[in-house]
Amino acid sequence: MIRKQIQFYGRVQGVGFRFHAQYAADALGLTGWVRNENDGSVRMEVQGEEKLIDRMLLTFKEDRYIRIDGIETKKLALKEGERHFQIV
Repeated sequence: MIRKQIQFYGRVQGVGFRFHAQYAADALGLTGWVRNENDGSVRMEVQGEEKLIDRMLLTFKEDRYIRIDGIETKKLALKEGERHFQIV
C-alpha cells in the first residue's frame, strides 16, 4: 500500500476529470480525493496498491477529452481508516 499526491496539468478542468477519477478509483478499490485547483490544475491524493494506482492513471490517457501535459507526484504517509475516494 502506498499513498501519492499527484498534480495534473493540461486540459484537466471542465472535461469530467474528477468524475472519471472517482469512477476509476471506485472500480479499483482505491481511496483518497481529487479537487480542482485555482491555477487550472487538478490535485489528487490516492491510496492503494501501486499497480492499481498506475492502472488508474492509464485510464486518463484513454479519455479523448482529457489531455495531461504534465504530472508531479510525491509519496505521502498512509491514512489509516480511509474508506472512499471522493471529489472535494
